[in-house]
Amino acid sequence: MTGLGAVFRPQLPPERLRAVARLADETGLEELWLWEDCFREGGISTAAAALAWTERVRVGVGLLPVPLRNVAVTAMEAASLHRMFPGRAVLAVGHGVQDWMGQVGARAQSPLTLLREHLQALRALLRGERLTTDGRYVTLDDVGLDWPPQGAPVEVLAGATGPRTLRLSGEAADGTVLTASTAPDGVRRARRLIDEGREAAGRADPHQVVVYLLTATGPDAAARLRAELAYEGVADVPGLGVAGDATAVAEAVRRLADAGADTVILQPTGDEPDPEGFVRFTAQEVRPLLG
Repeated sequence: MTGLGAVFRPQLPPERLRAVARLADETGLEELWLWEDCFREGGISTAAAALAWTERVRVGVGLLPVPLRNVAVTAMEAASLHRMFPGRAVLAVGHGVQDWMGQVGARAQSPLTLLREHLQALRALLRGERLTTDGRYVTLDDVGLDWPPQGAPVEVLAGATGPRTLRLSGEAADGTVLTASTAPDGVRRARRLIDEGREAAGRADPHQVVVYLLTATGPDAAARLRAELAYEGVADVPGLGVAGDATAVAEAVRRLADAGADTVILQPTGDEPDPEGFVRFTAQEVRPLLG
């Protein structure tokens, strides 16, 4: 069964999160995803709050920009969430928007090298290993977590768009997050590149693919969708986004699933007038149509 979720977009003030998270829990939404977009809301702080306010919904952060974070801090925060809320936190890391990284003086000369080193160290620390490494960007001297996650190994996902990062995600991450600018054909291409990375690394474990789907519903849905696609500069890309009722949205979700998505996260437009209604629509109208 294809996983389904919704995004709480950081264009909303953080004080709106509590009502949306609680509604997600009450309506049976499977996953609620948050973004650490500069310079809006922190990913770990909002995830911890959302998890504490709820009982069952999984909370994803897609994604944490690695140039902003020492990997030991990422590991400490991730381990804390996984121990306090077992099985409910989903964390992805990635390059971050390079212009934003430049604004804060954190832009890496080689984003790919940084992401590779961060992923390798983060996954090792979360496995409970003690790590000494002297990389180009990640340097650790006998570092281990006092409180690593318990139970089954936790998954670390990577956000990826370009071919090299997609191959790296297959090699060094446990899953991949694809943006809403990824049409079904793009999901297929991403799967092939991810599999190339997995084959090169000799990995046979499962690798989940999460895809955002820009979604608008309601009387002005088509206009809002067109406006956002134009703002993002992808209005001419076929197969992006969906506007309409639950049937239309479910069909778009199926197209992404058929292309290789394991989980589809409905992403409302930045001007969505009713975030609570969007969560209710996702959980109570779209989900039943997907089986």
